[in-house]
Amino acid sequence: MVSSSVHHHHRSTTKSSNKPFKSRHSTKSSLKAKNKGKVDDPSAISRKNHHQQVMSKIERRNKARQLQQTKSKDVERETRVFRGRDAAPRIVAVVPLCSDVSSAMTVKALIASLDIEGECPEAGIFTTWVERFKQKIQWIILKRDMLAVLDGCKAADFVLFVLSANQEVDPFGEGIIRGIEAQGISNTHTVVQHLETIEPAKRRPDVKKSLLSYISHFFPTTIKIHETDSAQEAPNLIRSLCTSTPKGVHWRDDRSYMVVEEVRYEDEQLVIGGVVRGRGLKADRLVHIQGFGDFQIEKICTYPSTTSRHTNADEMAVDGSPSAIQVLEVPTSEQEDLTELAPEEECMQDVADTVSEAGTTMSESRKGVLLDDHHYFEDDEYVKQAYEIPKQLPPGTSKYQAAWYLDGEDYGSDVGGDSEPEDEEIEIDETKARPEDGMEGLAGPSATTVAGTVYGDDTKSEMFLDPSPDQEFAQIVAFRNREAELAEDREFPDEVELQPNVLARERLARYRGLKSLRSSKWETSEDRPWQPEDWDRLAQIQDYRGMKNRVINEALIGGVQAATRVLVYLRNGSPEVVQAFKPERPMVLWGLLRHEHKQAVVNVSITASTDYQGEAVKSKDELIIQIGPRRLHVNPLYSTAGGTGPNNVAKFERFLIPGRTSVATFVGPVTWGNVPVVAWKRGDGETDWELVGQGTFLGVDRDRVVAKRIVLTGHPFKIHKRVVTVRYMFFNREDVEWFKAMPLYTRRGRSGFIKESLGTHGYFKATFDGRINPQDAVAISLYKRVFPRGSTEFTE
Repeated sequence: MVSSSVHHHHRSTTKSSNKPFKSRHSTKSSLKAKNKGKVDDPSAISRKNHHQQVMSKIERRNKARQLQQTKSKDVERETRVFRGRDAAPRIVAVVPLCSDVSSAMTVKALIASLDIEGECPEAGIFTTWVERFKQKIQWIILKRDMLAVLDGCKAADFVLFVLSANQEVDPFGEGIIRGIEAQGISNTHTVVQHLETIEPAKRRPDVKKSLLSYISHFFPTTIKIHETDSAQEAPNLIRSLCTSTPKGVHWRDDRSYMVVEEVRYEDEQLVIGGVVRGRGLKADRLVHIQGFGDFQIEKICTYPSTTSRHTNADEMAVDGSPSAIQVLEVPTSEQEDLTELAPEEECMQDVADTVSEAGTTMSESRKGVLLDDHHYFEDDEYVKQAYEIPKQLPPGTSKYQAAWYLDGEDYGSDVGGDSEPEDEEIEIDETKARPEDGMEGLAGPSATTVAGTVYGDDTKSEMFLDPSPDQEFAQIVAFRNREAELAEDREFPDEVELQPNVLARERLARYRGLKSLRSSKWETSEDRPWQPEDWDRLAQIQDYRGMKNRVINEALIGGVQAATRVLVYLRNGSPEVVQAFKPERPMVLWGLLRHEHKQAVVNVSITASTDYQGEAVKSKDELIIQIGPRRLHVNPLYSTAGGTGPNNVAKFERFLIPGRTSVATFVGPVTWGNVPVVAWKRGDGETDWELVGQGTFLGVDRDRVVAKRIVLTGHPFKIHKRVVTVRYMFFNREDVEWFKAMPLYTRRGRSGFIKESLGTHGYFKATFDGRINPQDAVAISLYKRVFPRGSTEFTE
């Protein structure tokens, strides 16, 4: 009998492993062709951090729960100001885009759809309580006024555009849209009026689709056009305004602001009432009102509401009494003052004697132009040497023999005579033609060219005779008349021409040479005689980005919190603010960050609008620039965008070219953050506003050099291989010697240097790195630093 401890098992030979199925596409050749060119990246397989690790089901649920909780906290924090008994109202700006629509009629139709009673003004601020959603809405009813629309939409949580079913949006209305979009905008909604006048009724959906297509071009998030006369769409729009969370504007939310509801002047103090929004309002910081400047805060008190729906008459009487007003915050010893510039130093820095002369007088201690950071030819005496007229000597006369010949006698020299020059062998340049030579490099060896005549000449020994003044003036006029045909050529936009009676070394005393605009050192001590009077007193910030983060983080803590109704007492207020407070013009009180009152050299990027149809915008032309809460009159300097080199030098631009981004530089108040910038030009009429461009605030940098370039050009008079005689660049020998250190270049890419001066009329001999074309132009580039101008507060 078999024991039970023996286990039954099959023998291993009965177990067979079959080859897995493989289609014809899985052959070695097909796999090799499929993976052709692919390289195994072992780093792509490995997971670099804990977020890329394989998580279990419980971990995935936990992570999803954490993300949901974080999002809920963010929504609660954003909507906290709209909750509670004394919550802040939701600010809705109503903007008419057509001339036949009315903002007041839109608001009346919306509140009538919920049976809300109230008198709606034609323009101004109007607050309603929506009982169904337990929310307050503060309507800013606007007219077709550019400044009023910009100020109202800047502080609004929602912007309600009003379109017409009968009229298209005119250019002024489109300018309003672009201005609001450029300065930053929160949530938007669109309504249409006069849709009931469209007959037949079946055309009305097509009209709404057309309007939706138009407005979605500017605001792609718009998905519907609401109809104010519809009993269904109007309440739905109110529901969206009361329940949705405004996305806000980033630069605005970093500051405190307040829509002004009341303005009065008492006890020589300006009192402004409203609801704080954004960050906490601090008494130590300054506040700004557009059109009136910056003010100091005396104290911040509570502002009892007399229209609350949750208080009875007795409570309102107690709250409205003077004893119920409580002081919330007063300034400390660290309160900012209204000083814009740094204090003037008692011991002024002396200006070096080498740069203290005026710009119209050449310094006696300098003998050459400043190239990079060095004055060349300091030890030479050629500037003070008198020019010696060359003697007419026979060929082959040595310098010792020339001393025995008398001046003014002709000893048989054929130079300058009427006889034909003797034939001489022409040296053939064996150098190979290079690509930068162009067509000239592919031609055969060329002889000396003189005004279209070819002849052989020995450049080692040459006598030069100056033409008469009348003859030279006629040649200059004839030459420049030919050049006038190429005036539209923009290859050399900075080209200038000097008159024969102008001394270049005095006319261009402020200019210097640079071997490289991006890397050559700029000697700032040479610019001190021409810098503005208060230049050294302007604010200078070494680490703008780090300081910006510290200032913005400082505003997160302290101050009177948002959604608080306050009365702000301003110390240096003016009664003119009370007179300027009008219903049709909303007024906003902006809280400034630390140091935003200081004057500094600010740089903003501006992209010129392609829709601008006015005259070309030139540097130093007056513009109206809006930077965040401020609106300024400025005369900016334009320079190239895209960053500077190690020397922090940017090239000056004479015009603001449409479609291209430039950097505008001017002296203005410090601003922290990437605040939007909008540039306008205003005409005589109220609707004559033209959007010039828009951009972003870049930073504060007093050391950034804006270098204006000019190009002096000359005409190749004689060409012999690589040696060229150039004329019409200078008109006296002293100017040639002064600019002798400057490197030369041509339009076709050749580079060279000045070898020696010829005669007394500004002709000189130059050597280039290759043969040049007779039709080419020889040029030098000179640079000078231009300083920005100041700015003033915009007033109407």
